[in-house]
Amino acid sequence: MGNKTKGLFAGKKLKMKRERHRWQDDRYKRRMLNLKAKSDPLKGASQAKAIVLEKTQVEAKQPNSAMRKIVKVQLIKNGKKVSAFAPGDNAIKIINEHDEVLIESIGGKKGRAKGDLPGIRWQVIKVNDQSLDALLKGKIEKGRR
Repeated sequence: MGNKTKGLFAGKKLKMKRERHRWQDDRYKRRMLNLKAKSDPLKGASQAKAIVLEKTQVEAKQPNSAMRKIVKVQLIKNGKKVSAFAPGDNAIKIINEHDEVLIESIGGKKGRAKGDLPGIRWQVIKVNDQSLDALLKGKIEKGRR
């Protein structure tokens, strides 16, 4: 049998026990101590605008072998520099240096990198206020800045 408190006035003890043991849960701890917003260059926001500093490529992790196209960007809101993945065929050709891009999380577990991209947590979704997806599909032309 479990050693859980039973009886008429057990409620408070059960509640206190649950409060204590919730701190073993990583997700609870991150939420309560506000760790995401503290460590996050975007400061808890889902998306952020940035300026492209340079276009580079990184090698995919094992067992894949590819050069993934990334852009190094500087966030407008706080000047921090991050690397963002440019998803899609020839997407890197659409993005130029000094373009304004909108980046968002790639969506790896607990804010970590996703897939075979080493240490890259962000991806480009807009270039100069135009959807990267629509630009790639040829639905719109890239605007002049």
